[in-house]
Amino acid sequence: MSETLSAKKFLKLTGYQWACILYIAVAVFCWQLKYFRHIDNNYLIFRTSYFHFRDHINLYLHYPKEYYDVYIYGPAFTLLIAPMSLMPESWGFFFWEVGNAAIFLWAVNTLPFTNRTKTAILLLCAIEFANSSHYMQFNPTIAAMIILSFTFVKRQKEQYATLFTVFGTLMKIYPIVGLAFFVFSKNKVKYIIWSFVWLVVFLCLPAIISGPGFLVQTYKDWFAALTSKNLTNQDLTTGFDWCLMGAVRRLFQDSTLPNWPFLLGGAAVFGAALLRFKQYASLKFQLQIMCSLLLMVVIFSTASEHPTFIIATAGAVIYMMMQEKPFTAFNIVMLVLLLVVTGLGPSDAFPKPARHWMQLYAIKAYAPIIIWFKISWELLFNDFINDKQPLKQGETASA
Repeated sequence: MSETLSAKKFLKLTGYQWACILYIAVAVFCWQLKYFRHIDNNYLIFRTSYFHFRDHINLYLHYPKEYYDVYIYGPAFTLLIAPMSLMPESWGFFFWEVGNAAIFLWAVNTLPFTNRTKTAILLLCAIEFANSSHYMQFNPTIAAMIILSFTFVKRQKEQYATLFTVFGTLMKIYPIVGLAFFVFSKNKVKYIIWSFVWLVVFLCLPAIISGPGFLVQTYKDWFAALTSKNLTNQDLTTGFDWCLMGAVRRLFQDSTLPNWPFLLGGAAVFGAALLRFKQYASLKFQLQIMCSLLLMVVIFSTASEHPTFIIATAGAVIYMMMQEKPFTAFNIVMLVLLLVVTGLGPSDAFPKPARHWMQLYAIKAYAPIIIWFKISWELLFNDFINDKQPLKQGETASA
C-alpha cells in the first residue's frame, strides 16, 4: 500500500496536507495583520519598485514619503512584482504572501523524500517561515529557487533549473549558488545553453517596463547600492551581518575585520568537496551539497538578518531529516537551538535584554554555522558511496 493511502488522516487530510495548510494560514494571517494595521512597509517597497522603474525613478534612493528603508533588489525583480503592483494593493499583498508560501511548499514537495519526511521538514521550518512572512520578505522564494535549481537538474530538466538560477540571481544574487549543480547535470551542454538563453532574456526583459537606456542605468545603480550596503551592514549594532564573519566581528567587537579570509576559507572548503568526483554518484552527497549552499548564502553574507534565516534553516533541517537516523543527540541539540534560539531568539518570546544581547553577538547565526561545519566535514571525509546509513528516500513528486 502506498504511503498516501496508508497515511493516518485527520478530518480526511494527511499530516503533510495539514502542514501545507499551516503555511498558507500563516501567510494569510500575516497579510491581514500587516495590511489592516497599515504596517506593510516592506511590501510597499517591493510594490513601488515597479512604478519607480516604469517612471524612470532611481530605485535605490530613499523615499521617506512613500516608505522607510531602501529597495535593494535587481531590476529583474520588477518583472516578478509587476502583476501584484498592478492589482489593488490589498490583493497584490495577499498574493505576495501566499505566493511565497506556495513556492516554498512546491520546492519541498519536489525533494526525493517520503511525505512523512517532508512534513517534518515543513514543521521544523515553520517558525522561520513565519518570521520571513511577518516581515513580508522574499526569502522563502529564494530558498525555493535554490532547491528547485537542484531538483530540476536531478530530473534532467535543465531548462527549468537554469531559469530559477538565472532569474533568482538577477533579483537577489543568492540563487547564483545554484550554478554549482551544473556538476551534477547529465546534460551539461544543455545546461550551458539554457543558462545563456535565460541570462540574455532576464537581463533584457525588464526593458519592456523601463526602456533599454534606463535599464542599463539601473544595473549601474544596483551595483553601487550593493557595494554601499555591504559596507554599512558591518556596523556592530545593526540587525544585519548575522553571519560567520559578523559573529567573529561582534565577538571581538572589531568592525574592521575583513570578509575575504572567511569567504576564501568557505570557498576553499566547498570547492574541495566538489573535487570528490567519485562521490557524485551518491544522491546523499548531492543533497548535502545543496544543504551546504542553502546555509552558505546566509552565513557568508553580510546582508543576513532575522528574516533571511528561512534559507539557512531549510538547509539545516533538510540535512538532518534526510538521515536514516535523524534524531541523534547532536541533531536534537541543534534542532532545539534552531527552533528556540535561531527561530525565536530575536522575537518577543525573549525579554528585551536577551534580544539585545543576541543581536549584539549575532547569536542567531551560531546554530547554522555549527551545522554547516558538520556538513562540510562530512562532505570532505565521509564515504557516501559505501554509507552504512542510507538516505531516507521516497518517491520524487512530479513537477
